[in-house]
Amino acid sequence: MTTDLPASDAASGSHRPPLNYYGELARRQWEGCLPEVCQKIRDPGAFFAVLGEVIARRIDEVTDHLAGDDQHGEGYLAKVARLTAAREHAQQRVLGEYLLLPPDEDRPVLVDRGHPSWTEVDAEQRERLGDLPEEGPS
Repeated sequence: MTTDLPASDAASGSHRPPLNYYGELARRQWEGCLPEVCQKIRDPGAFFAVLGEVIARRIDEVTDHLAGDDQHGEGYLAKVARLTAAREHAQQRVLGEYLLLPPDEDRPVLVDRGHPSWTEVDAEQRERLGDLPEEGPS
């Protein structure tokens, strides 16, 4: 699964989308956890506006996939419950792709494959996203 981030100079032209809920959420979280990265973004307002749009579209796509087709004989309330559950699950999944988890006191916010905590962090992320853990070398 790839996480598409807008270029750091995204939407720097004359027209850019307004900052939506997801863009604002990302901006606040990135500024708190990654201030040095945010300082390098040429136009943060445009970047987070585009990122918010990307997140919203991705949530819609995942929601549609998770919700599936209408069920034969499904009543109105059952359909609302199915669609609501799909949306909530999609939001959790997609926000996990674009936002950082709250920092754990025992490990840094960013962990790459060379870090001693990589295996633990990778397993947590895969469990959260519903993926199976990678098989180690045999």
